[in-house]
Amino acid sequence: MDAVIPKRQEAADQHSHLVRPQDMDWQTTRFPGCEAKTLLFDRRTGLMTALMRFAPGSVLPDHEHVGIEQSWVIEGTLVDKEGPARGIACKAGEFIWREAGSRHAAWCPDGALILAIFQVPNKFFEADGHVVDAAGQDWDETWGHTAAQRARSG
Repeated sequence: MDAVIPKRQEAADQHSHLVRPQDMDWQTTRFPGCEAKTLLFDRRTGLMTALMRFAPGSVLPDHEHVGIEQSWVIEGTLVDKEGPARGIACKAGEFIWREAGSRHAAWCPDGALILAIFQVPNKFFEADGHVVDAAGQDWDETWGHTAAQRARSG
């Protein structure tokens, strides 16, 4: 998905930024049945917070969380379809977080609305062996700089 800074944003001395998701359009992603509203995005670090809406039966294919990923399920259910935590289901009102380096495929059998927070965009593993971000861009070319930043600060 191509993240965009929301158009309707109010700032108080550049410290507080009010975002009104109800005024934003849902953006389609390259994953069938998955749409997003990007609430916060920092291209330098890769930090992103988004509302994610999944149609019933939609799948977020094989991906790795580069940094910690946090998800609060507002509606529906988020299920680990594949990976070490296969079968774990996070239901409406529940919160799940995943450690950096965790890898899985996610499934929303009945659809879902999720608030998702990523420290760095996920790596998606394509059938041809390429590793890309959610927008389909080469991950290393687009986000490799974030690994160097983490190494310097760690």
